[in-house]
Amino acid sequence: MKISRKMILLVSLVVVAVGIFCWWKTGKWIEAGKKPVADGTNDYAIVLGAKVKQDSLSLSLRYRLDAALAYANENPHVTLILSGGQGADEPMSEAEAMRRFLTDNGIEESRLILEDASTSTYENFLYSKKLLPSDVDSITIISSDFHLARAQKIARSLDLKSDVVAAETPKVVEAKSVFRERIALVKTVIVGR
Repeated sequence: MKISRKMILLVSLVVVAVGIFCWWKTGKWIEAGKKPVADGTNDYAIVLGAKVKQDSLSLSLRYRLDAALAYANENPHVTLILSGGQGADEPMSEAEAMRRFLTDNGIEESRLILEDASTSTYENFLYSKKLLPSDVDSITIISSDFHLARAQKIARSLDLKSDVVAAETPKVVEAKSVFRERIALVKTVIVGR
């Protein structure tokens, strides 16, 4: 069976149209993920980890921690769950790196709970939920601004309502991070993780 040029053109146009629609839709989701903005209503906040370098925090993790520190200082009743395991190329778990930063910057250890086993955003919430009191069903999520839409979708899939604190995304990784996040967001919508 010979495929005509018209058929190839039609299929190509459909693929391009679907791609443009997905790009537009994921952009809308990413923007909507920055709300509702946290106001201190929730007693627990989950801070999502990011890469720990051999000798320092990645910029993404540093920006998330700057946002977490400011939020913790504004809301002294909030307990922070620091969520992130240790990758093969990381000198310590992301949770431990976050603990060190926050305690070095004046946050009391008693306000911090470490979740240091997760290796994905889904696991961040799955394992962190187990550390919450059983009657807590609403949390604050602290992460990079581009990451919040997917984080909220995953939290919802685990029966957690949420508000958010958006950390700035470092300009040096913004294009790559947002592109990857769009793909991950579509995957999360399809498979729920």
